Amino acid sequence: MPAAPPPTSPPSPPSGPSTGPASGLPADPPAAPDEVLDPSAAPGDDRPVRDLVPFGAATRAWFAISLQTFGGPAGQIAVMQRTLVDEKRWIGQRRFLHALSYCMLLPGPEAQQLAVYTGWLLNGLRGGLVAGVLFVLPGVVALLVLSAVYVAFGDTATVAALFAGLAPAVLAIVVQAVHRLGTRALTSPALVGLAVGAFVALALLGLPFPLVIAVAGLAGWLLHRLAPRLTTPRTNGEAADDGPPPLIPDDVLHAERPSTGRAVRVLAVGLVVWLAPLALVVALTGAGSVFSEQGVFFAGSALVTFGGAYAVLAYVAQRAVETYAWLAPGEMVRGLALAETTPGPLIMVVQFVAFVGAYRHPGDLDPWVAALVGALLTTWVTFVPSFLFIFLGAPYVERLRGNAGLAAVLTGITAAVVGVIANLALYFALHTLFGTTTTHTLGPVSLEVPDLTSLDPVAVGIALVAAVLLLRLRWSVLRTLGVCAALGLVVGLLPALV
Repeated sequence: MPAAPPPTSPPSPPSGPSTGPASGLPADPPAAPDEVLDPSAAPGDDRPVRDLVPFGAATRAWFAISLQTFGGPAGQIAVMQRTLVDEKRWIGQRRFLHALSYCMLLPGPEAQQLAVYTGWLLNGLRGGLVAGVLFVLPGVVALLVLSAVYVAFGDTATVAALFAGLAPAVLAIVVQAVHRLGTRALTSPALVGLAVGAFVALALLGLPFPLVIAVAGLAGWLLHRLAPRLTTPRTNGEAADDGPPPLIPDDVLHAERPSTGRAVRVLAVGLVVWLAPLALVVALTGAGSVFSEQGVFFAGSALVTFGGAYAVLAYVAQRAVETYAWLAPGEMVRGLALAETTPGPLIMVVQFVAFVGAYRHPGDLDPWVAALVGALLTTWVTFVPSFLFIFLGAPYVERLRGNAGLAAVLTGITAAVVGVIANLALYFALHTLFGTTTTHTLGPVSLEVPDLTSLDPVAVGIALVAAVLLLRLRWSVLRTLGVCAALGLVVGLLPALV
């Protein structure tokens, strides 16, 4: 693996207690000959590179991080910040934020991409692979189990009561996401207009999600050209490294010289790894099977998930419910509730969608086997692109960060994402707080209107409780979900116990 152009002598840690138990690094880590970095190796050299952090220690750290990744991307990034920057000091604050800024440009789960990128910086290719896989693995296993429980026992009174409490809580969580992102992203009337336009385009006109995102990016670029101050985000100043210096200086972190040859190799290998399982499934089951439909749909979704899971869920929910009939309308909310209670990226909810859809449309397979195949294939095509984006684009990060036009495109997309998530909140509210809805169409405008007589007062009450806990008392997502699940159980099972 090629190495960055480090100094001509092995890097020395900063003065002070930089090794031993307090730092998370052994005083003299044993290194096999093929793990030792030649500090004189030039970028593009094929000689082996040393792990800047002992690979075993890095693997243990990533596994520990993976078990704490609850509460969405903000919480996941905070866990990595605390572990890698504050406690172990394996990477500096500015370098960490540098990596995060690149990941925010990409479609897909930015927290997992940040893990891949940071793992690549510390341990090269295998470090990025281990960090990215471990980041999602506990959530994959946990959601598989919960999806199976839902399919097997979802109609029982206990499970129904549990979801009666979780679904309104998810509505409050999505509202919190709109509030948080809106206060940070909508820094001018023009950006507010982009958010409102995206909401109207999705909620009333039913325009495709990728089209809305593309138009928002173009609008951001045009605003930058015509009125640059409208797309310049407000900041509180660049984060300072006011803590102890990192154990590994920035100039010796893993890097590779960008080149056309390298980009072509990475792209070719990545596309084969990503699409080969899908091609095999299509060949074995036919293009019209539920597995092929799910694989193609979620592979495409993985390329347009700008703004995180919430931004694309309305699009996924609409297609999964109305186009493919994999789920009933209310089940998307239940799936998100399950994903909220498990570690890993929230986009993992697509695994639940695929599991339930394949179970109900198994074709010639046993339903449980079909569910497992659908869930694993969907997980694969959803998360593999994140690795490809990082390994392909990491050498160009500095160029991307200095591109003002590209930053303006991202600003426009981020503003539109606020409207997209608001549309998701509306969708969840209609199918969580009301029993029935009707759709009214007038020309290009299509409006879903709830039947006010079908309002569920219990759901409204639990949603209000969740909103107070999240927005007023600032409770964690997991703690709020626990309280709301308990309320649902009490309200749902109390009549049977009395």
